Parts: sequence; C-alpha cells; structure tokens
Amino acid sequence: MFIDSHCHLDRIDLAPYNNDFSCFMQEAKNKKIDHMLCIAIDLEAYPAMYDMVRDYPEISLSVGVHPNVTEGQDPSVDELIELAKDPKVIAIGETGLDYFRSEGDLEWQHQRFRNHIKTAITLNKPLIIHTREAGHDSLDVLAAEGADQVGGIIHCFTEDWAYAEKALDLGFYISFSGIVTFKNAQAIKEVAKKVPSDRFLIETDSPYLSPVPFRGKPNYPTYVPHVAEHIAELRGTSVEDIAKLSSDNFNMLFNF
Repeated sequence: MFIDSHCHLDRIDLAPYNNDFSCFMQEAKNKKIDHMLCIAIDLEAYPAMYDMVRDYPEISLSVGVHPNVTEGQDPSVDELIELAKDPKVIAIGETGLDYFRSEGDLEWQHQRFRNHIKTAITLNKPLIIHTREAGHDSLDVLAAEGADQVGGIIHCFTEDWAYAEKALDLGFYISFSGIVTFKNAQAIKEVAKKVPSDRFLIETDSPYLSPVPFRGKPNYPTYVPHVAEHIAELRGTSVEDIAKLSSDNFNMLFNF
C-alpha cells in the first residue's frame, strides 16, 4: 500500500526488533509498506548496506555520496557507473548541494554533484537530490547539466511553491518527509496542497526526521503512513488515495 521513497535502512536502530533485520522487515510488511528505496550516503558503507538488503525484492537501492561527506572515497563518474549498473540500483544519489553544513570554497561539492548527474544521464536512472540552503544553486546546476533528461526526486522538500514549480518544470518529483507534519512547516504544507497529484512522493528519511507523533524519536519506514495521513488531511482526501497516488508516481518514475 505504501512506498517509502527515501530511507537509510543500514542506519536504523534495530534494537526494538531484537537486532534482527528480518524482524523489522516483517513489521514493515504488517504495516503495509510494499517497497522501500534505501539511499546511499557514502561508498564506504555501501557494500554492507547492499549485503543487508540484497535478498529483499521489496527494497531497491541508490548509489552516491552525500554532499556533506568530506572523508572517504569521492568517486569518479566511471566508478559511480560501475556500481550503479547493478539492476538493484534504481537511482543515483543522494547528491546535491548543502551550504548549511559546508563552508568555504565548495567547488568540490559542485563537481561531485555534476559527476552524479553525468552518471544518471549515462545510465538513464533518476537522481535523488538533497539541497539545504542551496536551493537555487542546486536547480541551476541541474538545469545546466541537463538533468531534465532523467529527472528524479527533490527529497525531503523544504522550499516554497515557487521553488516547487521550477523543480517540476525540470521534470522532478517532490517528496514529502515527516517535516510536513510539523506545526511550523506552513510553506511545505502549502506545497503539499498544490503539487499535482501525479508528481509527489512520500518518505521517512529514516532514521531521521520522525513525523508527528514521533518527532524527536528515531524514525522508521513503518512511520510513512503518518506522512500520508497528514497529506491526505491537507488535500481533503483519504490516506488510501495518497498511498495509491504516491505509489503510482514512484512506479512511474522508476518504470516499475
């Protein structure tokens, strides 16, 4: 019923599940989480993440290095392509620009971003975009590098409607995380009301950004229904409708 379009399964706390990933997966099934896109942050952790989820067809993967990562491998386009050829990998990222945690000369961050876009275009796989306090620069790079050829997801959307329109024009989908449930997220709520029904997704970004009523606690993909419920309230429809629309959109983007 639900698809979590962005989670970090290798980083969730499995203690409530007896430190057994299979127990967590059973709980996800019980909560009607049909599919999860497990997102890479760096390449050092990627092999273990791959091994963790490789035998679960209901989990897909991305390959990439987060814009805030400053240690470890900074991959070339060829290295990213080689990893992302695997059929379990359906997306490139997460990638983008982040001026909140990184300072100074950020040309390295821009070059890393461009490398991910080139990889996505080469393999015809969508991009997973992270942007924080760098919104317009991120869109400028996407446009300049031809990212509209593959599109992708502006994940954990935190901008306004004017920004959303520009992202939509570039062929990107808007993904809402638990932030949309926060009382002070009025601009994001307005976007959730206005975004076309065929261009939005839902996510948890677990283990981060738990939705109300779990705000401040560890997040899990099993909480994505709370995101759907809030968007349903905002749009005046049912949670079943939001679940179906967001799942159909995910399947359309990734040609499932």
